[in-house]
Amino acid sequence: MPTGPNGESGRVAIVDYGLGNLFSVERACLEVGLAPFITGSPENVESADAIVLPGVGAFGTAMESLRKLDLVSVIQDFASSNKPIIGICLGIQLLMTESHEFGNHRGLNIISGETVRLEERSSEGFRYKVPHVGWNGIHIPASAENGALSGESPARWRGSPLHGLHKGDFMYFVHSFYPVPEDAEVVLSTTWHGDIEFCSSLRRGNIFACQFHPERSGSQGIQVYRNVADILAKRNDGLEGNQDA
Repeated sequence: MPTGPNGESGRVAIVDYGLGNLFSVERACLEVGLAPFITGSPENVESADAIVLPGVGAFGTAMESLRKLDLVSVIQDFASSNKPIIGICLGIQLLMTESHEFGNHRGLNIISGETVRLEERSSEGFRYKVPHVGWNGIHIPASAENGALSGESPARWRGSPLHGLHKGDFMYFVHSFYPVPEDAEVVLSTTWHGDIEFCSSLRRGNIFACQFHPERSGSQGIQVYRNVADILAKRNDGLEGNQDA
């Protein structure tokens, strides 16, 4: 199994394209025993066991930076390789087909869907602050509700990066836009801002992404990184078993 210099469970490339809270992500990875490294090199990203696509800022600027670094096809190929890819905040939005932030911009198109702006007014005319900044709860999508009570860990989250978290746990958000996947089945959690229920995390196969910042969300957020480390370790153990067979 690929490990870091101290026996960590995998080498995680934190993609540096000039927009992101790279060092807080790095610290969170180190805390759970991963071997993170910050890079903007296509070759280094390709060689990683997993990648984190972080980001804070404008969608169009981010995509232009990824294109200049020749990282677009690298990230797309990585997503198709069955190796874990994690998108955080702007990172979840970049996975979409397109964004409507300051015009229309093409995304990575790894998850079919679009990125749209949070409404500042409710259907009753109440005004809500945008950007949405602060702590908010994550919940099971209504279409997948399995009867879990508040404070229980939903069955839908078992084996995912949200494993062990509880319905209603609070995470830290900073955003004005949110993803709308075409396939509702990929939505792992939702969050309410005013009377808008938006996708706050998604999962499809090896791809996990969240609109919140787990590295800024206390023990619950560290649990997300711990789950990622466990998923990566199990995947690498399986690869070793296949090689030994």
